Amino acid sequence: MLMLIMRHELLLVLITVILLLVEIFLPADRKQKIILPALILFGVVMILGFIPGPTGRLFGGMYITTPLTLLMKNILTVGVFIVFLQSVDWLKKEENREKISEYFILLLSTLIGMEYMLSSGDFLMFYLGLELATIPLAALAAFERFKEKSAEAGVKLIFTSALSSGILLYGLSMIYGTVGTLYFSDVVNGINGAPLQILAFIFFFAGMAFKISVVPFHLWTADVYEGAPINITSYLSVISKGAAVMILTILLFTVFSKVAIMWKDVVYVTAILTMTIGNLFAIRQKNLKRFLAFSSIAQAGFIFLGIIGQSQLGMTTVIYFVLVYIFSNLGAFGVVAVISNRTGKEKIDDYDGLYRTNPMLSLTMMLALFSLAGIPPVAGFFGKFFLFAAAAQQGLYILVLIAVLNTIISLYYYLLVVKAMFLNRSDRPIEYFKSDGYSRLGLAICIAGLVIIGIYSPIYEFINQFTFGIY
Repeated sequence: MLMLIMRHELLLVLITVILLLVEIFLPADRKQKIILPALILFGVVMILGFIPGPTGRLFGGMYITTPLTLLMKNILTVGVFIVFLQSVDWLKKEENREKISEYFILLLSTLIGMEYMLSSGDFLMFYLGLELATIPLAALAAFERFKEKSAEAGVKLIFTSALSSGILLYGLSMIYGTVGTLYFSDVVNGINGAPLQILAFIFFFAGMAFKISVVPFHLWTADVYEGAPINITSYLSVISKGAAVMILTILLFTVFSKVAIMWKDVVYVTAILTMTIGNLFAIRQKNLKRFLAFSSIAQAGFIFLGIIGQSQLGMTTVIYFVLVYIFSNLGAFGVVAVISNRTGKEKIDDYDGLYRTNPMLSLTMMLALFSLAGIPPVAGFFGKFFLFAAAAQQGLYILVLIAVLNTIISLYYYLLVVKAMFLNRSDRPIEYFKSDGYSRLGLAICIAGLVIIGIYSPIYEFINQFTFGIY
Protein backbone atom coordinates (compact mmCIF):
# COMPACT_ATOMS: atom_id res chain seq x y z
CA MET A 1 0.00 0.00 0.00
CA LEU A 2 2.88 2.33 0.78
CA MET A 3 4.24 1.95 -2.74
CA LEU A 4 0.97 3.34 -4.14
CA ILE A 5 2.29 6.68 -2.93
CA MET A 6 4.88 6.36 -5.73
CA ARG A 7 2.41 4.96 -8.28
CA HIS A 8 3.16 7.52 -11.01
CA GLU A 9 6.85 6.65 -11.20
CA LEU A 10 6.32 2.89 -10.76
CA LEU A 11 3.82 2.75 -13.61
CA LEU A 12 6.20 4.65 -15.88
CA VAL A 13 9.03 2.29 -14.93
CA LEU A 14 6.75 -0.65 -15.72
CA ILE A 15 6.01 0.74 -19.19
CA THR A 16 9.72 1.30 -19.78
CA VAL A 17 10.52 -2.30 -18.84
CA ILE A 18 7.76 -3.60 -21.11
CA LEU A 19 9.11 -1.56 -24.01
CA LEU A 20 12.63 -2.85 -23.34
CA LEU A 21 11.39 -6.45 -23.45
CA VAL A 22 9.43 -5.81 -26.64
CA GLU A 23 12.50 -4.19 -28.17
CA ILE A 24 14.52 -7.33 -27.46
CA PHE A 25 12.08 -9.82 -28.98
CA LEU A 26 10.50 -7.77 -31.78
CA PRO A 27 12.12 -8.27 -35.23
CA ALA A 28 13.78 -5.23 -36.78
CA ASP A 29 11.25 -5.03 -39.63
CA ARG A 30 8.33 -4.81 -37.18
CA LYS A 31 9.56 -2.05 -34.83
CA GLN A 32 6.75 0.18 -36.05
CA LYS A 33 4.23 -2.10 -34.35
CA ILE A 34 5.35 -0.80 -30.94
CA ILE A 35 3.88 2.69 -31.43
CA LEU A 36 0.20 1.97 -30.76
CA PRO A 37 0.78 -0.24 -27.67
CA ALA A 38 3.14 2.39 -26.24
CA LEU A 39 0.52 5.11 -26.74
CA ILE A 40 -2.21 2.97 -25.19
CA LEU A 41 -0.08 2.06 -22.16
CA PHE A 42 0.92 5.66 -21.58
CA GLY A 43 -2.67 6.83 -22.07
CA VAL A 44 -3.78 4.39 -19.37
CA VAL A 45 -1.13 5.74 -16.99
CA MET A 46 -2.26 9.30 -17.77
CA ILE A 47 -5.89 8.45 -16.95
CA LEU A 48 -4.94 6.54 -13.78
CA GLY A 49 -3.03 9.60 -12.62
CA PHE A 50 -6.27 11.54 -12.23
CA ILE A 51 -7.78 8.92 -9.94
CA PRO A 52 -7.33 10.03 -6.29
CA GLY A 53 -4.85 7.93 -4.36
CA PRO A 54 -2.84 7.92 -1.14
CA THR A 55 -0.32 10.63 -0.34
CA GLY A 56 2.55 10.60 2.13
CA ARG A 57 6.30 10.14 2.56
CA LEU A 58 8.75 7.40 1.63
CA PHE A 59 12.45 6.72 2.31
CA GLY A 60 12.57 8.76 5.49
CA GLY A 61 11.07 11.84 3.85
CA MET A 62 13.26 11.86 0.73
CA TYR A 63 10.16 11.25 -1.40
CA ILE A 64 6.92 13.15 -0.74
CA THR A 65 3.59 12.90 -2.52
CA THR A 66 1.00 15.62 -1.97
CA PRO A 67 -2.14 16.59 -3.91
CA LEU A 68 -0.13 19.48 -5.39
CA THR A 69 2.69 17.27 -6.69
CA LEU A 70 0.13 14.85 -8.13
CA LEU A 71 -1.52 17.74 -9.97
CA MET A 72 1.85 18.84 -11.38
CA LYS A 73 2.65 15.31 -12.53
CA ASN A 74 -0.73 14.99 -14.23
CA ILE A 75 -0.14 18.25 -16.11
CA LEU A 76 3.24 17.03 -17.34
CA THR A 77 1.80 13.63 -18.28
CA VAL A 78 -0.87 15.23 -20.46
CA GLY A 79 1.82 17.27 -22.20
CA VAL A 80 3.99 14.21 -22.83
CA PHE A 81 1.01 12.32 -24.25
CA ILE A 82 0.49 15.13 -26.78
CA VAL A 83 4.21 15.01 -27.66
CA PHE A 84 3.94 11.27 -28.27
CA LEU A 85 0.95 11.77 -30.56
CA GLN A 86 2.77 14.45 -32.54
CA SER A 87 5.86 12.23 -32.88
CA VAL A 88 4.21 9.26 -34.62
CA ASP A 89 4.49 10.57 -38.19
CA TRP A 90 8.14 11.47 -37.64
CA LEU A 91 8.92 8.08 -36.04
CA LYS A 92 7.49 6.27 -39.07
CA LYS A 93 10.13 7.79 -41.32
CA GLU A 94 12.55 5.23 -42.76
CA GLU A 95 15.57 6.60 -40.90
CA ASN A 96 13.80 6.45 -37.50
CA ARG A 97 11.99 3.11 -37.64
CA GLU A 98 14.79 1.14 -35.99
CA LYS A 99 14.95 3.58 -33.07
CA ILE A 100 11.28 3.84 -32.14
CA SER A 101 11.66 1.92 -28.87
CA GLU A 102 14.69 4.01 -27.89
CA TYR A 103 12.66 7.18 -28.40
CA PHE A 104 9.88 6.10 -26.07
CA ILE A 105 12.30 4.69 -23.47
CA LEU A 106 14.46 7.84 -23.36
CA LEU A 107 11.47 10.16 -23.17
CA LEU A 108 9.86 8.09 -20.42
CA SER A 109 13.17 8.13 -18.52
CA THR A 110 13.26 11.92 -18.53
CA LEU A 111 9.64 12.07 -17.34
CA ILE A 112 10.42 9.67 -14.48
CA GLY A 113 13.28 11.94 -13.44
CA MET A 114 11.04 15.00 -13.51
CA GLU A 115 8.41 13.30 -11.37
CA TYR A 116 11.00 12.25 -8.79
CA MET A 117 12.28 15.83 -8.81
CA LEU A 118 8.78 17.20 -8.14
CA SER A 119 8.27 14.73 -5.27
CA SER A 120 11.69 15.28 -3.72
CA GLY A 121 11.82 15.92 0.01
CA ASP A 122 15.53 16.65 0.12
CA PHE A 123 18.19 18.03 -2.19
CA LEU A 124 19.69 14.60 -2.87
CA MET A 125 16.46 13.24 -4.37
CA PHE A 126 15.99 16.56 -6.14
CA TYR A 127 19.43 16.34 -7.77
CA LEU A 128 19.04 12.68 -8.75
CA GLY A 129 15.70 13.43 -10.39
CA LEU A 130 17.14 16.45 -12.16
CA GLU A 131 20.01 14.44 -13.64
CA LEU A 132 17.74 11.56 -14.66
CA ALA A 133 15.57 14.10 -16.44
CA THR A 134 18.52 15.82 -18.15
CA ILE A 135 20.96 13.17 -19.39
CA PRO A 136 18.54 11.27 -21.70
CA LEU A 137 17.57 14.61 -23.26
CA ALA A 138 21.06 14.94 -24.74
CA ALA A 139 20.60 11.59 -26.50
CA LEU A 140 17.18 12.71 -27.72
CA ALA A 141 18.57 16.01 -29.04
CA ALA A 142 21.12 14.00 -31.06
CA PHE A 143 18.50 11.44 -32.10
CA GLU A 144 18.90 12.22 -35.80
CA ARG A 145 22.58 11.28 -35.69
CA PHE A 146 22.84 11.35 -39.47
CA LYS A 147 22.28 15.13 -39.34
CA GLU A 148 25.18 17.34 -38.28
CA LYS A 149 22.96 19.91 -36.54
CA SER A 150 21.27 17.24 -34.44
CA ALA A 151 24.60 15.81 -33.28
CA GLU A 152 25.78 19.35 -32.51
CA ALA A 153 22.61 20.00 -30.49
CA GLY A 154 23.23 16.88 -28.41
CA VAL A 155 26.83 17.88 -27.67
CA LYS A 156 25.88 21.44 -26.75
CA LEU A 157 23.08 20.25 -24.50
CA ILE A 158 25.24 17.77 -22.60
CA PHE A 159 28.03 20.30 -22.07
CA THR A 160 25.73 23.10 -20.91
CA SER A 161 23.82 20.65 -18.72
CA ALA A 162 27.04 19.41 -17.15
CA LEU A 163 28.14 22.98 -16.45
CA SER A 164 24.79 23.99 -14.96
CA SER A 165 24.60 20.81 -12.87
CA GLY A 166 28.09 21.44 -11.52
CA ILE A 167 27.19 25.00 -10.55
CA LEU A 168 23.95 23.87 -8.92
CA LEU A 169 25.66 21.03 -7.05
CA TYR A 170 28.31 23.41 -5.76
CA GLY A 171 25.56 25.61 -4.35
CA LEU A 172 23.87 22.63 -2.72
CA SER A 173 27.16 21.56 -1.13
CA MET A 174 27.49 25.01 0.46
CA ILE A 175 23.92 24.79 1.75
CA TYR A 176 24.76 21.44 3.32
CA GLY A 177 27.97 22.88 4.76
CA THR A 178 26.15 25.73 6.50
CA VAL A 179 22.98 23.88 7.57
CA GLY A 180 24.24 20.32 8.06
CA THR A 181 21.27 18.65 6.34
CA LEU A 182 19.74 18.20 2.87
CA TYR A 183 16.10 17.74 3.93
CA PHE A 184 13.91 20.64 2.86
CA SER A 185 12.03 20.74 6.17
CA ASP A 186 15.31 21.10 8.09
CA VAL A 187 17.07 23.41 5.64
CA VAL A 188 14.30 26.01 5.89
CA ASN A 189 14.92 26.23 9.66
CA GLY A 190 18.67 26.62 9.15
CA ILE A 191 18.54 29.35 6.50
CA ASN A 192 19.35 32.67 8.18
CA GLY A 193 20.74 34.78 5.35
CA ALA A 194 24.42 34.25 6.15
CA PRO A 195 26.80 35.39 3.38
CA LEU A 196 27.77 31.82 2.47
CA GLN A 197 24.11 30.87 2.23
CA ILE A 198 23.45 33.82 -0.05
CA LEU A 199 26.33 32.68 -2.27
CA ALA A 200 24.96 29.12 -2.18
CA PHE A 201 21.56 30.36 -3.32
CA ILE A 202 23.10 32.29 -6.21
CA PHE A 203 24.83 29.13 -7.42
CA PHE A 204 21.62 27.14 -6.99
CA PHE A 205 19.55 29.72 -8.86
CA ALA A 206 22.12 29.96 -11.67
CA GLY A 207 22.01 26.19 -12.13
CA MET A 208 18.23 26.18 -12.34
CA ALA A 209 18.27 29.23 -14.63
CA PHE A 210 20.20 27.15 -17.19
CA LYS A 211 17.41 24.56 -17.15
CA ILE A 212 14.69 27.18 -17.59
CA SER A 213 16.65 29.16 -20.23
CA VAL A 214 16.44 32.56 -18.59
CA VAL A 215 18.78 35.42 -19.41
CA PRO A 216 21.80 35.41 -19.14
CA PHE A 217 21.84 31.60 -19.08
CA HIS A 218 19.95 31.20 -22.36
CA LEU A 219 22.69 31.17 -25.01
CA TRP A 220 22.48 27.43 -25.65
CA THR A 221 18.73 27.42 -26.24
CA ALA A 222 18.30 28.57 -29.84
CA ASP A 223 21.08 26.36 -31.25
CA VAL A 224 19.87 23.25 -29.42
CA TYR A 225 16.23 23.90 -30.33
CA GLU A 226 17.10 24.39 -34.00
CA GLY A 227 19.33 21.31 -34.23
CA ALA A 228 17.17 18.86 -32.26
CA PRO A 229 14.21 17.08 -33.88
CA ILE A 230 11.10 19.24 -33.67
CA ASN A 231 9.27 16.95 -31.26
CA ILE A 232 12.27 16.95 -28.91
CA THR A 233 12.44 20.73 -29.21
CA SER A 234 8.81 20.98 -28.13
CA TYR A 235 9.52 18.63 -25.22
CA LEU A 236 12.48 20.75 -24.12
CA SER A 237 10.50 23.95 -24.51
CA VAL A 238 7.39 22.80 -22.67
CA ILE A 239 7.73 19.71 -20.46
CA SER A 240 11.33 20.12 -19.30
CA LYS A 241 10.93 23.83 -18.68
CA GLY A 242 7.55 23.39 -17.00
CA ALA A 243 8.91 20.84 -14.52
CA ALA A 244 11.92 23.03 -13.69
CA VAL A 245 9.71 26.10 -13.17
CA MET A 246 7.32 24.26 -10.84
CA ILE A 247 10.00 22.77 -8.58
CA LEU A 248 11.90 26.09 -8.49
CA THR A 249 8.70 27.85 -7.41
CA ILE A 250 8.10 25.32 -4.62
CA LEU A 251 11.68 25.63 -3.34
CA LEU A 252 11.65 29.44 -3.41
CA PHE A 253 8.31 29.61 -1.61
CA THR A 254 9.31 27.09 1.06
CA VAL A 255 13.01 26.32 1.52
CA PHE A 256 14.26 29.83 0.66
CA SER A 257 11.28 31.74 2.06
CA LYS A 258 13.40 33.35 4.81
CA VAL A 259 15.66 35.03 2.24
CA ALA A 260 12.80 36.13 0.01
CA ILE A 261 13.89 39.77 0.24
CA MET A 262 17.12 38.80 -1.50
CA TRP A 263 15.86 36.36 -4.14
CA LYS A 264 12.96 38.62 -5.11
CA ASP A 265 15.51 41.21 -6.32
CA VAL A 266 17.28 38.50 -8.34
CA VAL A 267 13.99 37.31 -9.86
CA TYR A 268 12.93 40.92 -10.54
CA VAL A 269 16.02 41.71 -12.62
CA THR A 270 16.02 38.29 -14.30
CA ALA A 271 12.36 38.64 -15.31
CA ILE A 272 12.96 42.00 -17.01
CA LEU A 273 16.07 40.82 -18.86
CA THR A 274 14.47 37.55 -19.94
CA MET A 275 11.26 39.11 -21.24
CA THR A 276 13.01 41.92 -23.08
CA ILE A 277 15.94 40.07 -24.63
CA GLY A 278 13.81 37.06 -25.53
CA ASN A 279 11.32 39.27 -27.36
CA LEU A 280 13.92 41.41 -29.14
CA PHE A 281 15.78 38.37 -30.46
CA ALA A 282 12.54 36.64 -31.48
CA ILE A 283 11.76 39.53 -33.84
CA ARG A 284 14.95 38.83 -35.82
CA GLN A 285 14.34 35.10 -36.38
CA LYS A 286 13.38 33.59 -39.73
CA ASN A 287 13.53 29.93 -38.73
CA LEU A 288 10.40 28.91 -36.81
CA LYS A 289 12.27 26.65 -34.38
CA ARG A 290 14.60 29.48 -33.39
CA PHE A 291 11.61 31.83 -33.36
CA LEU A 292 9.76 29.62 -30.89
CA ALA A 293 12.97 29.14 -28.89
CA PHE A 294 13.28 32.85 -28.15
CA SER A 295 9.52 33.01 -27.63
CA SER A 296 9.87 30.35 -24.92
CA ILE A 297 12.68 32.38 -23.32
CA ALA A 298 10.40 35.41 -23.18
CA GLN A 299 7.58 33.30 -21.72
CA ALA A 300 9.94 32.21 -18.92
CA GLY A 301 10.35 35.86 -18.04
CA PHE A 302 6.58 36.25 -17.75
CA ILE A 303 6.38 33.18 -15.49
CA PHE A 304 8.75 34.92 -13.07
CA LEU A 305 6.03 37.50 -12.42
CA GLY A 306 4.09 34.77 -10.67
CA ILE A 307 7.13 33.58 -8.76
CA ILE A 308 7.97 37.06 -7.48
CA GLY A 309 4.40 37.35 -6.18
CA GLN A 310 5.24 35.04 -3.27
CA SER A 311 1.67 34.10 -2.36
CA GLN A 312 -0.99 31.50 -3.00
CA LEU A 313 -2.06 33.59 -5.98
CA GLY A 314 1.51 33.43 -7.31
CA MET A 315 1.79 29.66 -6.88
CA THR A 316 -1.61 29.02 -8.46
CA THR A 317 -0.83 31.33 -11.33
CA VAL A 318 2.49 29.65 -12.12
CA ILE A 319 0.86 26.21 -12.35
CA TYR A 320 -2.09 27.59 -14.34
CA PHE A 321 0.26 29.35 -16.77
CA VAL A 322 2.37 26.20 -17.23
CA LEU A 323 -0.81 24.28 -18.09
CA VAL A 324 -1.83 26.94 -20.61
CA TYR A 325 1.72 27.14 -21.95
CA ILE A 326 1.74 23.37 -22.62
CA PHE A 327 -1.32 23.58 -24.86
CA SER A 328 -0.18 26.80 -26.55
CA ASN A 329 3.39 25.83 -27.34
CA LEU A 330 2.60 22.23 -28.27
CA GLY A 331 -0.10 23.53 -30.60
CA ALA A 332 2.42 25.79 -32.37
CA PHE A 333 5.17 23.17 -32.43
CA GLY A 334 2.67 20.55 -33.59
CA VAL A 335 1.86 22.55 -36.72
CA VAL A 336 5.56 23.19 -37.39
CA ALA A 337 6.27 19.47 -36.95
CA VAL A 338 3.50 18.37 -39.33
CA ILE A 339 4.63 20.77 -42.06
CA SER A 340 8.32 20.01 -41.58
CA ASN A 341 7.77 16.24 -41.72
CA ARG A 342 5.82 16.52 -44.99
CA THR A 343 7.68 19.34 -46.77
CA GLY A 344 10.93 19.98 -44.87
CA LYS A 345 10.06 23.70 -44.67
CA GLU A 346 10.71 25.51 -41.38
CA LYS A 347 11.07 29.19 -42.30
CA ILE A 348 8.42 31.84 -41.68
CA ASP A 349 8.48 32.86 -45.37
CA ASP A 350 7.55 29.29 -46.30
CA TYR A 351 4.20 29.84 -44.58
CA ASP A 352 3.14 32.57 -47.04
CA GLY A 353 -0.37 31.77 -48.26
CA LEU A 354 -0.70 28.71 -46.02
CA TYR A 355 -4.35 29.47 -45.21
CA ARG A 356 -5.37 29.07 -48.86
CA THR A 357 -3.99 25.54 -49.06
CA ASN A 358 -4.16 24.28 -45.45
CA PRO A 359 -6.78 26.32 -43.58
CA MET A 360 -7.11 24.04 -40.54
CA LEU A 361 -3.38 24.06 -39.82
CA SER A 362 -3.36 27.84 -40.24
CA LEU A 363 -6.25 28.30 -37.80
CA THR A 364 -4.59 26.00 -35.27
CA MET A 365 -1.33 27.91 -35.53
CA MET A 366 -3.16 31.23 -35.19
CA LEU A 367 -4.98 30.17 -32.00
CA ALA A 368 -1.74 28.84 -30.48
CA LEU A 369 0.13 32.07 -31.28
CA PHE A 370 -2.78 34.19 -30.00
CA SER A 371 -2.60 32.27 -26.73
CA LEU A 372 1.17 32.80 -26.48
CA ALA A 373 0.64 36.50 -27.16
CA GLY A 374 -2.13 36.76 -24.57
CA ILE A 375 -5.02 37.71 -26.85
CA PRO A 376 -8.53 37.01 -25.48
CA PRO A 377 -10.58 34.86 -25.32
CA VAL A 378 -8.05 32.01 -25.55
CA ALA A 379 -6.44 30.75 -22.34
CA GLY A 380 -3.14 32.59 -22.75
CA PHE A 381 -4.87 35.92 -22.02
CA PHE A 382 -6.04 34.75 -18.61
CA GLY A 383 -2.66 33.16 -17.88
CA LYS A 384 -0.86 36.46 -18.37
CA PHE A 385 -3.60 38.42 -16.63
CA PHE A 386 -3.18 36.32 -13.48
CA LEU A 387 0.61 36.67 -13.68
CA PHE A 388 0.27 40.46 -13.84
CA ALA A 389 -2.20 40.34 -10.94
CA ALA A 390 0.23 38.29 -8.82
CA ALA A 391 3.00 40.86 -9.35
CA ALA A 392 0.64 43.82 -8.85
CA GLN A 393 -0.54 42.31 -5.56
CA GLN A 394 3.02 42.85 -4.29
CA GLY A 395 3.01 46.47 -5.47
CA LEU A 396 5.43 45.80 -8.35
CA TYR A 397 3.69 48.13 -10.78
CA ILE A 398 6.83 49.08 -12.72
CA LEU A 399 7.52 45.40 -13.37
CA VAL A 400 3.93 44.92 -14.54
CA LEU A 401 4.28 47.93 -16.86
CA ILE A 402 7.47 46.48 -18.37
CA ALA A 403 5.70 43.13 -18.79
CA VAL A 404 2.78 44.83 -20.59
CA LEU A 405 5.20 46.59 -22.95
CA ASN A 406 6.89 43.29 -23.65
CA THR A 407 3.50 41.73 -24.34
CA ILE A 408 2.95 44.37 -27.02
CA ILE A 409 6.34 43.56 -28.55
CA SER A 410 5.55 39.86 -28.55
CA LEU A 411 2.20 40.57 -30.20
CA TYR A 412 4.08 42.12 -33.13
CA TYR A 413 6.25 39.12 -33.93
CA TYR A 414 3.50 36.57 -33.34
CA LEU A 415 1.33 38.48 -35.80
CA LEU A 416 4.14 38.31 -38.37
CA VAL A 417 3.52 34.58 -38.64
CA VAL A 418 -0.25 35.10 -38.76
CA LYS A 419 0.23 37.70 -41.48
CA ALA A 420 2.36 35.29 -43.50
CA MET A 421 -0.31 32.58 -43.33
CA PHE A 422 -3.42 34.69 -43.96
CA LEU A 423 -2.37 37.84 -45.86
CA ASN A 424 0.86 37.17 -47.74
CA ARG A 425 0.68 35.61 -51.17
CA SER A 426 3.09 33.09 -52.61
CA ASP A 427 3.62 31.74 -56.11
CA ARG A 428 4.63 28.39 -54.60
CA PRO A 429 2.72 27.94 -51.34
CA ILE A 430 2.88 24.75 -49.32
CA GLU A 431 0.60 22.33 -51.14
CA TYR A 432 -2.46 20.84 -49.51
CA PHE A 433 -1.86 17.65 -47.59
CA LYS A 434 -3.71 15.65 -44.97
CA SER A 435 -1.80 15.12 -41.74
CA ASP A 436 -1.85 11.77 -39.97
CA GLY A 437 -4.59 10.96 -37.46
CA TYR A 438 -2.28 10.99 -34.44
CA SER A 439 -1.08 14.53 -35.18
CA ARG A 440 -4.64 15.72 -35.74
CA LEU A 441 -5.65 14.25 -32.39
CA GLY A 442 -2.72 15.96 -30.66
CA LEU A 443 -3.58 19.32 -32.23
CA ALA A 444 -7.26 18.86 -31.38
CA ILE A 445 -6.38 18.31 -27.71
CA CYS A 446 -4.27 21.49 -27.75
CA ILE A 447 -7.05 23.60 -29.27
CA ALA A 448 -9.65 22.11 -26.92
CA GLY A 449 -7.39 22.90 -23.97
CA LEU A 450 -6.88 26.51 -25.08
CA VAL A 451 -10.58 27.13 -25.61
CA ILE A 452 -11.90 25.26 -22.57
CA ILE A 453 -9.35 26.68 -20.13
CA GLY A 454 -9.98 30.15 -21.53
CA ILE A 455 -13.76 29.92 -21.16
CA TYR A 456 -14.12 27.63 -18.16
CA SER A 457 -12.72 29.71 -15.29
CA PRO A 458 -13.34 27.09 -12.51
CA ILE A 459 -10.15 25.36 -13.71
CA TYR A 460 -8.19 28.17 -12.05
CA GLU A 461 -10.18 27.70 -8.84
CA PHE A 462 -9.57 23.94 -9.06
CA ILE A 463 -5.80 24.51 -9.15
CA ASN A 464 -6.05 27.10 -6.38
CA GLN A 465 -7.40 24.59 -3.86
CA PHE A 466 -4.22 22.49 -4.21
CA THR A 467 -1.85 25.39 -3.51
CA PHE A 468 -3.32 26.42 -0.19
CA GLY A 469 -0.62 26.50 2.48
CA ILE A 470 2.36 25.98 0.12
CA TYR A 471 3.60 29.57 0.19
